[in-house]
Amino acid sequence: MHDKTDDFDYESLIAACRRQDAKALRQLYERDAAYLLGVAQRIVRDRQLAEDVLHDAFVSVWTQAATFDAARGSGRGWIFSIVRHQALNTVRRRSNEVDVDEDTLDACMNADTTHVPNPFSLDADPLMRGRLAKCLERLDAPRRASILYAYLDGCSHSEIAERLRSPLGSVKAWVRRGLQSLRECME
Repeated sequence: MHDKTDDFDYESLIAACRRQDAKALRQLYERDAAYLLGVAQRIVRDRQLAEDVLHDAFVSVWTQAATFDAARGSGRGWIFSIVRHQALNTVRRRSNEVDVDEDTLDACMNADTTHVPNPFSLDADPLMRGRLAKCLERLDAPRRASILYAYLDGCSHSEIAERLRSPLGSVKAWVRRGLQSLRECME
């Protein structure tokens, strides 16, 4: 945490983020990421999950910068609240997840999926392949590349991060969100 006498101008940097100034976002991140990671980790109780929370929070800072109102509070407080809410939402989502015992997991892993069409297969229905291609085109480049590396090349998240020269938490988020977008698009 930084000294209160510090004159770091959060509000100006948030305004710059509203104008799509990536350097401003980087400055905000570099300034408080370590502290905010600690905040997230105290809430979610998992380092890797906290990294995902922090990534998602800074994406929100970037995309929601226009909603910041200095009359309602400080820029630093606004960023802190985004991280806190992101972490709490993550905890709530995780509490709704169901743990699966090993027998059920083995049954799922060994299930006969020959009747399930693989849209990546050359034998797949041409309409399905075309629909998938259109849905992939809608994804931003990092999400699309992450999914293609994972499902066509069989890369792990770590390998994708290395190929894209991106943080592991970002890659995991891109794959997760990309798949969610694909599911919604294919429905």
